[in-house]
Amino acid sequence: MAQALTIEELLLLPATVDLPTAGRAFGIGRTKAHELARSGAFPCPVLRIGHTYRVGRAAILRRLEIEDPALQPAPTTDVAQPMHLAS
Repeated sequence: MAQALTIEELLLLPATVDLPTAGRAFGIGRTKAHELARSGAFPCPVLRIGHTYRVGRAAILRRLEIEDPALQPAPTTDVAQPMHLAS
């Protein structure tokens, strides 16, 4: 079994990762990750691009039920309303 990634490491992943890296997110080794991807049983959606597999960071975080701060709406700030001048 592969050493699973920490939450901090998961949050630093790029938009897509290779299959071995995605497997590490779930504590799955390289060979098992490829077996699961080929059979359609990987824990989250896998993109097949030519001969390579890619997995989206957002899909990994959703499956692990980790909130992605990058997908959270930006905090709103109170914008001062323009003052109307008396004429």
